[in-house]
Amino acid sequence: MKKILWLCLGTALCIAPLTAWPQEEIAPAPAVTDSAEAATNPAPVPAPAPVPPASSWKPEAVGQMNLAQNSFDNWTQGGTESLAWQATLQGKLTNDAPEYNWANSAKLAFGQIKVGAEELKKSVDEIRLESVLSYKLKIQIDPYVGVKAETQFTTGYDYKDTGKVAISAFLDPGYFTESLGVGYNAGSVVKTRLGFAAKQTVTNLYPAPYADDPQTPGIEKIKSELGLESVTDLSLKLTDTILFTSTLEAFSNLKATDQIDVRWDNLLSTSLSTFLTMGFNVQLYYNKDVSTKRQIKEALTLGLTYTLI
Repeated sequence: MKKILWLCLGTALCIAPLTAWPQEEIAPAPAVTDSAEAATNPAPVPAPAPVPPASSWKPEAVGQMNLAQNSFDNWTQGGTESLAWQATLQGKLTNDAPEYNWANSAKLAFGQIKVGAEELKKSVDEIRLESVLSYKLKIQIDPYVGVKAETQFTTGYDYKDTGKVAISAFLDPGYFTESLGVGYNAGSVVKTRLGFAAKQTVTNLYPAPYADDPQTPGIEKIKSELGLESVTDLSLKLTDTILFTSTLEAFSNLKATDQIDVRWDNLLSTSLSTFLTMGFNVQLYYNKDVSTKRQIKEALTLGLTYTLI
């Protein structure tokens, strides 16, 4: 009996220290079924926020300001005081999609000149708006529809010895042309189009010589013509800083060769610095209803140019 008691006491003394010593806590292993389920059914990833599509319209706007002034005070070599200024704003809004091209353009120009004691006279006055929608056939020949409007800002005068006589005003005359045809695109240098066109000339106070037919007893303030229109654009980059652009427009009412309206606008421009440019512009205009002779206007400008968009 004593042997049994001593054996129990010895066993208790050996086990007591092991049970009293602090044991490190071991986390239970994850269940196999949970790991398999996580592998086959991962947690959902939140979808990214939708990105709005980028606009396919490309706007362009360039403004130019030219100013020249001369003043004299007790200048023995002689001279005449003068002041000339001109502001021009040209803009484009183009949507070049894979199936079509929609090009819109605008040109606004106005300028005045004053020599000596004379009053200010306008030297430039032009408003031109155009929109052309072309469908791409992938063969460089694309059908198109187009509309165009031309007029001026303020009243124009014919200065005579007896005084000045008003001869034109805003939308007096106004020219509107709608055309439908095909265009040919030879890259970025030459673009041309030819189509059937309808042209309207509207006037109010100055029907002659713009819209009135002298062979009829009445006075017409609206003249409508049907015919063909041709427009050719040339853009030639001579150097990194010199650009030559030319636009030749012709409208024929299919009655006679001397009744073809022609407008030929040529511009040679060079960039002298970031904001300073020089340009030489020559315009040739012929419209038998206005004058039986061709008209030419040229201008050499040096001024500030700023790209707005």
